[in-house]
Amino acid sequence: MPDHPEPTDAAPGVDDARRRPSRRPVRAVLLDFHGTLAQVEEPREWVLAAAAACGVTLDRMRATSLADRLLTAGRAGGPLPGRVPPRLAELWADRDLYPHAHRDAYTGLAATVDAGIDGFADALYERVLVPEGWVPYPDTAPTLAGLRAAGVRVGVVSNIGFDLRPIFDAWGLADLVDAFVLSYEVGRCKPDPAIFWRACGMLGVDPEESLMVGDTPADAGAVAAGCAALVLPPADPGRPNGLGSVLDLLPHPHPLPHPHP
Repeated sequence: MPDHPEPTDAAPGVDDARRRPSRRPVRAVLLDFHGTLAQVEEPREWVLAAAAACGVTLDRMRATSLADRLLTAGRAGGPLPGRVPPRLAELWADRDLYPHAHRDAYTGLAATVDAGIDGFADALYERVLVPEGWVPYPDTAPTLAGLRAAGVRVGVVSNIGFDLRPIFDAWGLADLVDAFVLSYEVGRCKPDPAIFWRACGMLGVDPEESLMVGDTPADAGAVAAGCAALVLPPADPGRPNGLGSVLDLLPHPHPLPHPHP
């Protein structure tokens, strides 16, 4: 056995470089909305608020029971329904492409639960349209601000049947988003690569320079469009979901030289 290392053809540091993962430049971050930037309000509070809008005060036990049944039926921004009635199947299939289909699908699902409250299904749906019906994650505002400070373009890419801009306006975050790419406006839904290409085009970047951040396999579909992807774990309303880790993936800026005395 030789008492000194065998010579190699590789230059010093080459093997180390090969072992390090490649880092693509990130000029744009595409962000999912529901489950990534915000979560719908807690189910019982959702039911209580909707009932109050109809002039009805529910006790918390009844509200909890109704919430459980409505979640099983299917809630906008909540779990997928256990079963979609045949009469709603076409609306359900088109819910993220047309505003009327989105509303009619979810009010139709809510109406399968007999709450005995006039206008209840519509009131439940209205909660998803207003800022009060959503809870931004703790890292949402700091992450958007950090991306802006780093000079990174930001697009919100969502499968959704209504306009998110008023919600971001109410939260004071609209100026930190460069483009809203909403399925009902562009006619494509994730994971179709076309919606990610559209987002990159609106932001003026190549897919290879973009990172899609979401919480579902549909968001990871951005890889087929040439983007990198980061899938976050699920988190309850108001609890950290790891969104801030996006900032750790950005290249560190070079320090500015100190001025000469």
